Amino acid sequence: MSRGDGAGGSGSYLDGQLLVAMPGMADNRFARSVIYLCAHSEEGAMGIVVNRPARKVTFSDLLVQLDVIKAEETIQLPATAGAVQVLKGGPVETGRGFVLHSNDFFIDNSTLPIDSRVSLTATIDILRAIARGAGPDRALLALGYSGWSAGQLEAEMQDNGWLNIPADPSLIFDEALGSKYERALRMVGIDPARLSSDLGHA
Repeated sequence: MSRGDGAGGSGSYLDGQLLVAMPGMADNRFARSVIYLCAHSEEGAMGIVVNRPARKVTFSDLLVQLDVIKAEETIQLPATAGAVQVLKGGPVETGRGFVLHSNDFFIDNSTLPIDSRVSLTATIDILRAIARGAGPDRALLALGYSGWSAGQLEAEMQDNGWLNIPADPSLIFDEALGSKYERALRMVGIDPARLSSDLGHA
């Protein structure tokens, strides 16, 4: 699947943008997915699906499972912790948690600023901070991530598998997961109802 043709060598990397699955997406696991791209280079890419809920698990459940809090303390969690959604970030390392969050929170040597508005932290320290009410203003927890080897994402985009669009934090962190796909397309003037699998190259 990988063609190794790079990103064109012109610095056209897509970190901090959204990938929206097109009808031509060959991999059913990513049908109607919206992915926030955290890293993209000639070596490959990594992103988090932001519109797929993790089934039967809440943020407070995970805090208890990871011994961040005791079960009887869940009732004392701040409202900001209760608002953190748990998502299926992708098929790679599904037992690992990745927190996408607003840039008002930073841990030295742990937090990766992706753009001026969104960062990624993958240590338990951010979960402890959120449980204390000292975490970021906006956050989501993804279980697993989506990854591409060198040239693979570029090849999928050339095959009309993905459309890249500017990221909007209000869309990334919005709790209305079911409408994110349609809203992402409308942000660039595409009517989802008129999208077809024979969409031509733009």
